[in-house]
Amino acid sequence: MAMSDSTQPIVVADLVFVGFNSRAAALRRETGEILWKWKSPQGSGAVALMLDGDRVIAAVKGYTYCLDAATGRELWRNTMPGFGTGITCMTSFRSSSMASSMLAQLDEEQQRQNSSSASTMA
Repeated sequence: MAMSDSTQPIVVADLVFVGFNSRAAALRRETGEILWKWKSPQGSGAVALMLDGDRVIAAVKGYTYCLDAATGRELWRNTMPGFGTGITCMTSFRSSSMASSMLAQLDEEQQRQNSSSASTMA
């Protein structure tokens, strides 16, 4: 459920998503204000979250849910019959890890610097 009283459109890039105790929430990145919160109707415990474009995929004890990232509205659910429970691992074409991209760029830069300092010493 959306909690913001603002009439301004919600920009997903301005949100931080947190999950724990069978719940997920979207917070404003700049203020920490909770915009929406959601509770898993099934399953309990830790929540794994993945931002997939304009959707948040939430997994709780073997149950998988798709939430609208801007509003928290549940779009679909899948009970994943036969998969059991355990540590959830998720990936998607639309999801990305900015940290991984940044680390890759830093590594490239470091390699270039090492190459240029090695060539100046020779």
